[in-house]
Amino acid sequence: MRLASLPIGAALAALVSPAFADAIAGGAQKQATNWAAIGMFALFVLFTLGITYWAAKRTRSAAQFYTAGGGITGFQNGLAIAGDYMSAASFLGISGLVYSSGFDGLIYSVGWLVGWPIVTFLIAEPLRNLGKFTFADVASFRFQQAPIRIMAACGTLVTVAFYLIAQMVGAGSLIKLLFGLDYAYAVVIVGVLMIVYVTFGGMVATTWVQIIKACLLLAGATFMAVMVLAKFGFSPEALFAKATEVHPKHLAIMQPGSLINSPLSAISLGLALMFGTAGLPHILMRFFTVSDAKAARKSVFYATGFIGYFYILTFIIGFGAIVLVSTNPEFLNADLIAKGKSGIEAIKGGNNMAAIDLAGAVGGDIFLGFISAVAFATILAVVSGLTLAGASAISHDLYATVFKNGNANEQDEIRVSKIATIVLGVVAVILGIVFEKQNVAFMVGLAFSIAASCNFPVLLMSMMWRGMTTRGAVYGGFFGLISALVGVIFSPAVWEVTLGYAKGSAAFQISNPALFSMAIAFFSIWLFSKLDRSRRAGQDKAGFDPQYVRSQTGIGAAGAASH
Repeated sequence: MRLASLPIGAALAALVSPAFADAIAGGAQKQATNWAAIGMFALFVLFTLGITYWAAKRTRSAAQFYTAGGGITGFQNGLAIAGDYMSAASFLGISGLVYSSGFDGLIYSVGWLVGWPIVTFLIAEPLRNLGKFTFADVASFRFQQAPIRIMAACGTLVTVAFYLIAQMVGAGSLIKLLFGLDYAYAVVIVGVLMIVYVTFGGMVATTWVQIIKACLLLAGATFMAVMVLAKFGFSPEALFAKATEVHPKHLAIMQPGSLINSPLSAISLGLALMFGTAGLPHILMRFFTVSDAKAARKSVFYATGFIGYFYILTFIIGFGAIVLVSTNPEFLNADLIAKGKSGIEAIKGGNNMAAIDLAGAVGGDIFLGFISAVAFATILAVVSGLTLAGASAISHDLYATVFKNGNANEQDEIRVSKIATIVLGVVAVILGIVFEKQNVAFMVGLAFSIAASCNFPVLLMSMMWRGMTTRGAVYGGFFGLISALVGVIFSPAVWEVTLGYAKGSAAFQISNPALFSMAIAFFSIWLFSKLDRSRRAGQDKAGFDPQYVRSQTGIGAAGAASH
């Protein structure tokens, strides 16, 4: 299956989940058990369980459970954000897209990276100064609590759910392909570990799992890139020249346009990737783990550096795989070669095995085992962060603030969060098993579209526009959420590719609706705020000045963070 020939949404399947196109379609075959990978995987699990045991002893209050008590340094948080953000989607997906499409594969890494300056300059500092545990604390700061938090919790849970399903399907497919385990067992293992990390260790354990995973992934990817360049005298020009020689597209892989050739689609996808980053609840939650706004800013600076460096490595890894994997019979499916497929198309396990197979080509079975374990650790770290964000939306935003009207006992809130974690884990396992044979491409676009269309507009406007009211925030958030859902369902990625309807029958011919759903969200916020003549609207507007002072100066933030 050529990813370059799929619609945008279908290509996204490789990115948000390491589930390979063939694996998702039910075409994955179990490989021989990789004992080196299993051994390293077991070591990682034992080590991180030890961290969880240590973290559990330190987790007593809600602040420690949700935000590690604000005791994470800027550098540590930067690594943890990078660990949360450099999912297997980035490692396996972007490498696979570069392997199949060349230069065009970088559109996703560029989109995701460009989102970080927006987080740095618009979100990080005000978010830390205004919030406590979740981004809904900020969105509802000067508004009526219950409706805003219900809307924010809906946006959070839908984003988390689709992101979570994609990661679970990816984890199951990855282990099924590499370790020889049955798919259902693989998904259950991920679910159980995720529940253990979050339930017992909270944010402390999740943070350190993400830091360790980020270090391992950066080290492994660096080694792969160095080994690839070493084979070409550390000359990228020689690497690219050889890649264009052996790739079926030849010089076309060095030119843009083969993956996404519609300007409107490219703009809409770019908006989703950029602004979706600034609305992902599990990323925003990380800014509450540091002591102050300065540390929040530093953590984004470090994270951007780590992530940017990593994306450069994926480019080298993708081109290295073109040269060293597609020409090596050891990594190719002999049956596909016999049918006349090129080496690029005949790679075992699909295009997204490119990075894993390259590890074997440059470092042998031991390094292959290491990279396989790191890829699994990558999924585990992301899933843990997602689950904690979802659990906090249920326990803090809904239970403590809406149902208990802010009068919840702290220990009861933690207990509800742990129950929510278990429920989310069970649901994720069940859905991961159910969706084994489904194309989960639309879930990826949906997660970023919802974050960009529901969470980001409400968060930004609440901090930047005096005229915004409770009514405008609620209507705008829900209209953004609904329009993103409808836009994705009736897009070619879902209607045609996933549901199997005839080509051209989709009502909405752009696979990612962010361009339109974001516009609907911002317009609805403006319109319903302007039309709001209620007494509550006056209170909402009057609260802007105190909120703005605190967001810019941090006065009063320290006390709120310590609650």
